[in-house]
Amino acid sequence: MSVRPEGRAVVEDRAWSEVSVELLASAAPWRTFRWYKGQKHYSGIYWSATTNDHVIYESRLELARLLFADFDPSVRHIVAQPFLLKAELEGKVRKHIPDYLLITEQGPVVVDVKPLHRVSKPEVAFTFDWTRRAVESRGWRYEVWSEPPPAELENIRFLAGYRRPWLFDADLLDELRGADIDGVPLGQIARRLPAYAEPQVRSAVHHLLWSCELLVELDRPLDPSRVCRRAA
Repeated sequence: MSVRPEGRAVVEDRAWSEVSVELLASAAPWRTFRWYKGQKHYSGIYWSATTNDHVIYESRLELARLLFADFDPSVRHIVAQPFLLKAELEGKVRKHIPDYLLITEQGPVVVDVKPLHRVSKPEVAFTFDWTRRAVESRGWRYEVWSEPPPAELENIRFLAGYRRPWLFDADLLDELRGADIDGVPLGQIARRLPAYAEPQVRSAVHHLLWSCELLVELDRPLDPSRVCRRAA
């Protein structure tokens, strides 16, 4: 396999069984953006609260996966296009660049993002199969990620607007953490903190929902009647 360490011009070639998670965590994206007239992919850069830095994506579906990773409290680091994986199969050298590496509390997760209608295509399935075997040979997890439930995606996309912690009053956040709001509908939480303006409290609650300090069901659109729970 090959990796581009951040800030270095050289490419490092390593045996897959020997490459360290630390090296991959510092990897620069393997590809640069491709811009051309009429391109079908929607590329961009997302500021991640997990990495406190920007992470690239090459499609709206990849952006969706980034949002889910950034929202997941078990994810400690996110690397886009972390390495070029190589394998000799059926007399040919095969190459593949996974979309993301997630470093989680449970271990590394290598992620490929692909629309569901393309996952079963023979060439795609073949690539994902040998990639899975290579990743799992390290004891890591491999994931092929397709379209998520629409309501859950839209809720996480909405809460991502509140992901920057420095935008919120620290004293208000501390009061919310200590307030008796477990089991209280979202629309009634502001009444528990009358010293603050309702929009200010609502925004702070959204930040704590983003950071998973507070929890609500995300299977349908958020509204004031949704009951809030504290994380265990």
